Amino acid sequence: MLSTQSEEVELSKKHEEILGKRAVLLLQMESLYKQQKCTRKQQVKMSHVAHERNAQLLQDLQKIENRLGTKQLPHPDILTLETRYWASVEENIPEWERFLLGKGPHPSSNLSRTPKPWKQKANPRNSSPTQDKALSPHPILKHAK
Repeated sequence: MLSTQSEEVELSKKHEEILGKRAVLLLQMESLYKQQKCTRKQQVKMSHVAHERNAQLLQDLQKIENRLGTKQLPHPDILTLETRYWASVEENIPEWERFLLGKGPHPSSNLSRTPKPWKQKANPRNSSPTQDKALSPHPILKHAK
């Protein structure tokens, strides 16, 4: 009977140890669960903020694409024609300047004058954008008073 009583006391001590360990583990699990819950909430908030930021970036990109799409550059042939036109205007400014200032006849009233053939200085297909920009798009007339 003594042995069963000592076994019973020993089993009771082990049971208490196990219950103590179980309580500690339950506290640890509860603490870990709270940490995970907080982490999950932060991740959800961060995800929501990132989603809003990405949506705003996409809207900004769409606006930029729309602006770029509406401002298409003219065809290179049109740019070449425009450059030639302004070169011709600048070439003929001295003849027209006298007429526009009221100091001479209309340039087309001189019938003996033959039109000058177009002189192409460089191949327009091989010209660089800096050459095209060298000619002002709108000539500046010198007004003499």
